[in-house]
Formats: sequence, C-alpha cells, structure tokens
Amino acid sequence: MRRSARMHFRTFAAVLVSTSFCAAVFAQTSGELDTQKDFDASHTQGPGDVKEGYESKDYQTRSRSLLKRRGVKKDLIRFAQNPPLGLPPVPIPAENPLTRSKIDLGRKLFFDRRLSINDTFACATCHIPEQGLTNNEMRTAVGVEGRSVLRNSPTLYNVAYLARLFLDGREISLENQVWQPMTSHNEMAAPSIGWVINKIRRMRDYDGLFEKAFDGAGPNILTIGQALASYQRTLLAADSPFDRWYFGNQTNAVDESVKRGFGVFSGKGQCIVCHTMQKEHALFTDQKFHNTGLGFLVSFNKDSEETSKTTRVQLAPGVFVDVSNEKIKAVSQQKLPNDLGLYRVTENPNDRWRFRTQSLRNVALTAPYMHNGKFDTLREVIDFYDRGGIPNELLSPLIFPLNLSEQEKQDLEAFLLSLTGTTVPEIVADAFAAPIGDLSLEDPNWAHEETLGY
Repeated sequence: MRRSARMHFRTFAAVLVSTSFCAAVFAQTSGELDTQKDFDASHTQGPGDVKEGYESKDYQTRSRSLLKRRGVKKDLIRFAQNPPLGLPPVPIPAENPLTRSKIDLGRKLFFDRRLSINDTFACATCHIPEQGLTNNEMRTAVGVEGRSVLRNSPTLYNVAYLARLFLDGREISLENQVWQPMTSHNEMAAPSIGWVINKIRRMRDYDGLFEKAFDGAGPNILTIGQALASYQRTLLAADSPFDRWYFGNQTNAVDESVKRGFGVFSGKGQCIVCHTMQKEHALFTDQKFHNTGLGFLVSFNKDSEETSKTTRVQLAPGVFVDVSNEKIKAVSQQKLPNDLGLYRVTENPNDRWRFRTQSLRNVALTAPYMHNGKFDTLREVIDFYDRGGIPNELLSPLIFPLNLSEQEKQDLEAFLLSLTGTTVPEIVADAFAAPIGDLSLEDPNWAHEETLGY
C-alpha cells in the first residue's frame, strides 16, 4: 500500500474505532474535576438511557447528558485500608501490597479498550461503573464482535473478599483471574498473554508507569495482573443503611419494613444459611456452590420460554409482535452449550449446575439476577426461592418451598434494597474520571506506522 493511501486509511480506521462506540460506557467526558460539587450524583446508578416504561406507547426518553457525565478522582486506597462499615479487613497478598501507583495503573488498564484484539473492548465494557459494576442491560455478557457469553457479568463490588473467582470457582486470585477475560475468544479475545504484554510495551502512554509502580519492573505477566488486582481490591461498597442499623446501632437508619425483612431473611426465609453473616461484618455469601435448579432447567430445555411456539418481540415503545420461534431459530446462532457450573472445574457429576453463592450487597444495583441473568427483578428472585427452586436430583437440600406471605415478601425485598453501600457514588465518580484507552494514530495497529512487530 502506498504511504499516502496507508495514511488515509489509518486515519479513517482510528476515527471509526473512536466514534463507533460513542453510546457505550466510554462515551464519557474525560478529565478530572477539582471539587465534589462538580460531580452529578444522578449518573451513578443505572444505564444512561432509562428504559422504564418502554412497553408503553407513551414512553418518553430520559437520557442523561453525556456532557455532564464527568468524574472526580478519589483516593480509593483508603477504602482498602479502612473498609466501610459492615466489611471485614481486606485480604491483601504479601507479594502484592497495595500502593496508589498500582491502583492508578490498574484503573487505567481496566478502562483500556486497546487490550482487546480489535481495540474496542475493555474490562469496563462488561463491568460498567454506573450499572453496579455489571451490565443492567444484558442477561448474559457479549464480547468482541458480538460473541456470546454463557453467563451474566458478576458485579466487582467487594470482589477483594472472594476466595474463588468466577461463578464456577475456577480461579483462586484476582492476579490470575484478569488473564481469562483478556484471552477468552468470546470476551476480549487477545490471542495470548504475550500479545497483551507486547502491545502494552508499545503503547507510549504506559511509558514508565509500570516501572514507577513496580520498582523498575516493566509490564509482564505478573505486574499486569497485580495492577488490575490492586484496583479491584479498592472497589468496596458498604456502609449501607442496613449496616448503620445493624452494625452501627443507628435505630432510625432503616424503617420497620427493613427490620421485619431482616427477620424473614434470618428466620423463615433461611436466606442467611447461604448468604452468611458474622458478628461484626457480613459478606452475605458463604462462598460455596449450590444447585438451585436453574441450570438444570436450561440444560434440559424445560424453560417455558424455550418450549412456547412464539416469542413476543418489542419493536418500539408500545409496539409488539409475536414471532414464530422457528423463524427466530432459523436466523439465530447455534445454541450455546449447557452451563454445568462447578462440574466444568471438577468433572464430578454431583457438581452439575452448582454455582457460587453471590453476595447480596448492593443487589439493588446489579440486575438482572442469577448466573444467566434469568430474572429482571428482586421480586422474581424471591418468588423463585419461595417456590423451592427447580426440582432435580441434585437440588441443594438447603432449597425448599418457603410459603412466604405477601407481606413477608415485600419486607424481604425492602431489606435487600437497604444493602446498597453509601460508598458507591465515590467509586463511580472515580471511574468517570479514569483515562479511557481509545485507539490513536500513535498506538500499535496493523494500519499504523507503529505495528505490533509481526
């Protein structure tokens, strides 16, 4: 290709990549503001384009202004050094002590789309700060080029405490975990760990940052994982209204419905058996693996949505059509394989459809729910467990019909809504101030003067 043609093409390519995802999480105004008053807290929860009421023909958009979507850099290390009320001390590996320079570097990596095969996908594409560090708009995650993922994106709030990572528990540390989504074909799709390392070494805006954070060591398999893990260990969301009432002894921090709901949670509902608490703190997870029957339901194609003849499809506000499932199947990708949960790690037949108990902290922010995003609302989740899950030969003995009254269900939901941490706005504000790794003409790319060296 002649130089003039190549210059023209690479300019076009850079513009295309930088503009085609303007509606995603990265469509935020970059730069850091100096004062808290400049941050619009209304942007900290939920998608930018609210779809509530979209089923009505009278729907009117309430899209939030991208120009106001600005952030304020926070000193997140203080959360890890002194965890918010309700959380225990943060387990920090001796070989990876927390420092501000590591956290800042990990934060930069977390929002860098250039770490994916085609410069379009970052960790934050699935773990969206204002959507509970998950994705409220998709039941299961979607990777580069629309490649489907089996599971719902788990929240990263309080991930520092997890002894097993991923819903099947296949990783044991945040430092190791970061490489799986980066190199997974249906997520960020980097062809290898070495490819990621080579690319970071060639991106000028990383010059000196690893060396500063790691006593002279550059980007490598250890330091990249340690930087990303350091940032994630600061994402601690607690000091919720419930924490202030239960652990802080503030009588008026919650209303009577929440208090009754906690009674259901810890009594008749038996939720506390899996979503455990300790005397001075609560993670609301036993970190164990349980079969609720939902995985079994999907595996054996027993879901009513799967067996009905038609599917109702919404075309516009208030406009629906019933489409034949045969027609949908004809244009759909091949059915994804069954998700057998912990069995994929152990190959023990008794572990089929067992998934790790997810924490209930900040659960109001992290819809849709369950490992496959099956349920849109907390009430649907409550009804599911009240029915006793889905019967199957491996159903957890801890799951059985609860026979909750309508009032008990309402109170239980009120309790769950009280678990949203007051530290969330600060974490989101800091995320909005993070530098975004968008492809530029100076970055390594096959169409640029600077390539990856192949």
